[in-house]
Amino acid sequence: VNVAGVALGGIDVQYERGDFYPGVAEFMLEISRYGLSSEDRFSPPKVAILTARAEEFKAALEIKQDSKLAVAMREAGERVGISNWGVGPVLYGSVAEWVVQFRKGLRKFTNFERLLRQDPTGMIIQYVYVGDVGELDQEAGETMLREYPEVVKAVFLHVVSDQRSPPPMIPPPKIINGRPLVFFRTYVGAAVDAVRLGFMDLDGLETVVEAATKKLASVPRSSDKWYDMERDIARADILLQAGS
Repeated sequence: VNVAGVALGGIDVQYERGDFYPGVAEFMLEISRYGLSSEDRFSPPKVAILTARAEEFKAALEIKQDSKLAVAMREAGERVGISNWGVGPVLYGSVAEWVVQFRKGLRKFTNFERLLRQDPTGMIIQYVYVGDVGELDQEAGETMLREYPEVVKAVFLHVVSDQRSPPPMIPPPKIINGRPLVFFRTYVGAAVDAVRLGFMDLDGLETVVEAATKKLASVPRSSDKWYDMERDIARADILLQAGS
């Protein structure tokens, strides 16, 4: 979406707007339930959404429980026997942040602080922040790690681009306050990094790989989507074979 030369939506051209990235819902689910007891794994925390979408336009832009995103995440839970999992609290921005791009990162961070007030000690809830490099999520994520390393365990940033060629470079990971910030091109790649960092198990990785592969089943193998996916599936196979 572009208004007066200002991009108001995402910048990724590899996927159509409104199309979900392969494996994204499964990645969120497996991150949410990793490390829980066998009983609690069937009631994992829902995903909080920190968005710069304007509260003033909520009637048109609200992320509802019947939205495509909420339905996709709920169905991911149902496939593994979890009912009513998916989108949790949604914290919006304002028209100012939606149009004035450099304020988006600050708004997402302040929205996180609002979320944190539910459990300021971090005794009940701890967080993994997942965003992309196109909406100042990196600024928000790095600030979270600097200010709240006791409750923010990691940041995962999806490398997106507004150009198909050349393909985007994936930056090296960072450590901020002893916490990892990693960049990924596919959610399979993110799951590989999550396993290596101790935020997902191999069963979870396998679930993400299977979901991503199924999502791309109808896409020609010549597509750049498969180029990125096959590279990360090869990385996943190394871990899966080592753990078998």
